[in-house]
Amino acid sequence: MGTVLSISPATKKASIMDAELAGDAAKNDKSLKRHSMFVSLSWKKLVASSAKKSAKKVTPNLLAPPSTNQVAQLNSENTRKTHQTEEKKPKVPIPVPVPTVPTQNNEAAVQNGNGNGRLSTVKKQSSSLSLVSPRRIVIQASTGELLRCLGDFMCRRCFKLKELNSGDVILWFRNIDRTLLLQGWQDQGFITPANVVFVYLLCEDTVADSIDSPAELQGTFQTCLYLAYSYMGNEISYPLKPFMIDANKDVFWETSLRIIDRLSAKMLQLNADPHFFTQVFQDLKNQRDSSESNLDR
Repeated sequence: MGTVLSISPATKKASIMDAELAGDAAKNDKSLKRHSMFVSLSWKKLVASSAKKSAKKVTPNLLAPPSTNQVAQLNSENTRKTHQTEEKKPKVPIPVPVPTVPTQNNEAAVQNGNGNGRLSTVKKQSSSLSLVSPRRIVIQASTGELLRCLGDFMCRRCFKLKELNSGDVILWFRNIDRTLLLQGWQDQGFITPANVVFVYLLCEDTVADSIDSPAELQGTFQTCLYLAYSYMGNEISYPLKPFMIDANKDVFWETSLRIIDRLSAKMLQLNADPHFFTQVFQDLKNQRDSSESNLDR
């Protein structure tokens, strides 16, 4: 016995159409896969290229430093310009305020308690008085000239010593200064114009006109020299032997203490006050003998 299978033509046609549709779907899947692969590859390339661009370092173009010649040229031009501007500016003297002495009327107005008194005095002074700097007095003298003036003063003060001359006083001064230099007690000489003025300040107050012996005058003068060296000298201390005479040790110390007690304020003022120094300087210069000054001229 055999089995007979029968297939209808409609079912066969449908199966063929299903096969064709399956083949087309497979083709479409393959094309979609290819397109997606291409898209993914292009996206990866785009991301990689952008990453490379961002990874590149940007190096700014730095300006090259100027050479030394250019710097020197610029400095010379700047200095030339500054000099030109300074030359163009007018040179005006700087006004210096000068203290003025108020008059009696101004003092009375201030004492009365008038509030406008000070302002009125300032206005009057600015309108009537011109601000002119006071004239400076310049006094010049050499060391030798001042020593001769000191010797003339001693001779004039000790008029009882007829045989005394100015050269003897200068010799006493120079011998002590030379002895201290030779013995190494000082590195440079003490005899300068300022120190001679200081010695004159001490002698003018200490040397009396009642001295009648050269030894007494020499002892008093050397005591003044010791105090002058101790006060004005460059060294810390000085020996007593060139200044003090063995015969009058007690007189030496008594005279020293008396000078210190009486002239300490003036010694300090001579170094602190220029006007006082100028006054003493002029006084010493005026001690010059008129006959000798006429011979010098």
